[in-house]
Amino acid sequence: MPSSRRPSPVGDRHWRGSARLAAGCAAAFCAMTMLVDWDAETLTAPRALLWLVLSAAVFTVLLPPRVTAGPGWLAARGPLRRRLVRTDALIAVRQYSGASSHLVLRDAHGGRLELDPRVLMADPLLWHELDTGVRRSIERGTLRQGTEVLLRLGHRIDDETAQAVLRESGLS
Repeated sequence: MPSSRRPSPVGDRHWRGSARLAAGCAAAFCAMTMLVDWDAETLTAPRALLWLVLSAAVFTVLLPPRVTAGPGWLAARGPLRRRLVRTDALIAVRQYSGASSHLVLRDAHGGRLELDPRVLMADPLLWHELDTGVRRSIERGTLRQGTEVLLRLGHRIDDETAQAVLRESGLS
């Protein structure tokens, strides 16, 4: 008998490692600043509080958004807010390159999501959910801008996946 439960959302498998790295950098910053202040014999309670607040700010800046996807949606949760876009109602996809390449997805309901394409390349399940939603958007005729961006990204992901399979199998 088939289960009536909704499928659980797919999450970025590498997010926890990135979050640990952000926490480690913030802790190292806090420890180093307090050690330098303590060695200079200028560490006071207000200065220690200042270093703790600045360390929390470093953590907030370095913490990547947690990307999750499910049937027809893609979400990114940052430290302050959650952005959600309906992938089955996309109207535009743009890719901006430069110092940090990112995708901007917009849906028919006003949702907007910025996403690092490396997250999709590193996690095939996230890419599958996005690709499935994009196909529905194309079928419905809502996606009018950005199909070529997604095709290029899909080819890159497929190429990297094939190369990884060949490397693991020893054929490359």
